[in-house]
Amino acid sequence: MELNRQRPAAGEPVPNWRPRPLPPRTTMEGVFVRLEPFDADAHARALFDAYSETGGPDVWEYTPTGPFPDYPAFDDYARSAMAGSERLFFAIADKGSNRVLGSAALMNAVPEHGVIEIGSIAYAPALRRTVAATEAMALFATRVFDELGYRRYEWKCNVRNEASKAAALRLGFSFEGVFRNHMVVRGLNRDTAWFSITAAEWPKVKRGLLRWLSLDNFDAAGRQKRSLAALRDA
Repeated sequence: MELNRQRPAAGEPVPNWRPRPLPPRTTMEGVFVRLEPFDADAHARALFDAYSETGGPDVWEYTPTGPFPDYPAFDDYARSAMAGSERLFFAIADKGSNRVLGSAALMNAVPEHGVIEIGSIAYAPALRRTVAATEAMALFATRVFDELGYRRYEWKCNVRNEASKAAALRLGFSFEGVFRNHMVVRGLNRDTAWFSITAAEWPKVKRGLLRWLSLDNFDAAGRQKRSLAALRDA
């Protein structure tokens, strides 16, 4: 006689789950940066100038767009792709200099499953490897998890983009794997590396970010005393 066997559950329960709202077009304010909903009239010229500074052309090395030969070409892109509804772009303004030095977008939102991605990240040379750059990413994650209640926050990049992969790991994203032959970008194959932070992981990631961003973590010359990874794992 065959014994009755209970089928294993298809997954873990998610109690009281409700679809999450789409991100709002509202400003996020930090100590070092202000994330402003992108407005071409207010931000496009400043962004183009910042991207055009020494070391700027590689901003577009791994993107499907750019580099832009002149401001009118960038302005066309800003008013179409960056001001559209498919991706919610924010301009990253450095509060110390009051300059717009970068942009990033919340995109590919799936509210019914609580999934969203941070992407189209483009930092001018003056923003890279700064406290402001890290705080900008912390503000985005705080909105996704603490304000909107999403379950999964994604980061994707070209598998050849070593800087982007290192940034994702530093910020607390976990590497999940590579989607081979994922895209054709400018006539070239792109294998895409996937990273994520889940809601269960976020409290630890957040604690590390807050500890690293604390003014106590920097000496008089602005050098970090402890790394973000060390503080996250402490």
